[in-house]
Amino acid sequence: MKANISKLLAFIFIMIFVLSIANVVHAVAINATIKVGTNPAGLAYDSGKSEIFVANTGSDNVSVISDSTDSVVANVTLGSSSYGVAYDSGMGEVFVANYGSNTVSVISDTAVASISMGSWPQDVAYDSGKGEIFVVNWGGNTVSVVSDSTNTLVTTVPVGTQPYGVAYDSAKGEIFVTNFYDNTTSVITDSTNTVVATVPVGLGPSCAAYDAGKGEIFIPDYYSNTVSIISDSTNTVVATVPVGTEPYGVAYDSGKGEIFVTNYESSSVSVISDSTNTVVTTVPTVHPVCVAYDAGKGEIFVTNFYSGTVSVISDSSYDIVATVPVGAEPEGVAYDSARARAITQLWRVVLCLFRLARWIRARLQV
Repeated sequence: MKANISKLLAFIFIMIFVLSIANVVHAVAINATIKVGTNPAGLAYDSGKSEIFVANTGSDNVSVISDSTDSVVANVTLGSSSYGVAYDSGMGEVFVANYGSNTVSVISDTAVASISMGSWPQDVAYDSGKGEIFVVNWGGNTVSVVSDSTNTLVTTVPVGTQPYGVAYDSAKGEIFVTNFYDNTTSVITDSTNTVVATVPVGLGPSCAAYDAGKGEIFIPDYYSNTVSIISDSTNTVVATVPVGTEPYGVAYDSGKGEIFVTNYESSSVSVISDSTNTVVTTVPTVHPVCVAYDAGKGEIFVTNFYSGTVSVISDSSYDIVATVPVGAEPEGVAYDSARARAITQLWRVVLCLFRLARWIRARLQV
């Protein structure tokens, strides 16, 4: 009798386990596998060429991905430890910050220039109104301003301690720079290249994104697990949105009026509606870092630094439609969020049955 009950419980457990695995296999599909560099970090969308430029920190180069074929069309060797990337639509060029060599590389079809910067250039933003590039120097507590017509340094602006992220506000002609150590954001006017305001935010502000539809700046607070929203009309925080653990990268989706925020520690991407300032969904990834919006395809590109992948998220379904393995030991899956919720519930049932089987066996042995 005891043996029969044990066999029955084991059979039920195995059948549910097999069914759950079948659902997982059905939910996962690899749409594309693209070999690029090691440790992908910053990235930017080139609207003129419909390409994604991915800075590979570990291999000191930039991979260029076509968004129509999901394939690498070029690899450009740059300075040491390439990280932040920005697209200059006026010149059709891409600017890449190399914090290991204290330079910024300018890419056309190839690397056409290398410009000396301050200490540890981290992030970069393009000012379309002035035709200038603003480069954040983490180690120098400054922002370098570069002319895109001459590829030379125009001026250097002192900001807060350990500046990290940067975003350009086209409506106001201002640059928002996050100061990681000070827990503030510096606001620079591009008419005089001076700081006109300093805004207190959460703990450890990292990156920044400008929402042109609302006239707001979204800033992930790495240690507060929140996103601070700054109004560019008052230069004050108008809302704080709880997200995942250790939020880092951020991008504005102009087609949907949404903000995509990477949460490194909780391995997810939070999607915030800018009409309600609330999280509308969360997409699982693997230790995501930086993020960029592809307006041509309505997709979000996310670099997963330590797992060596780039995830491509559809902004219409919030599914991962492609996963790009990079570097050593790549892991590639595509994620179906609707099925994943059902699978999670199924696994909870399996766990309960497993615990029930152990309890019955223990009772039978008494």
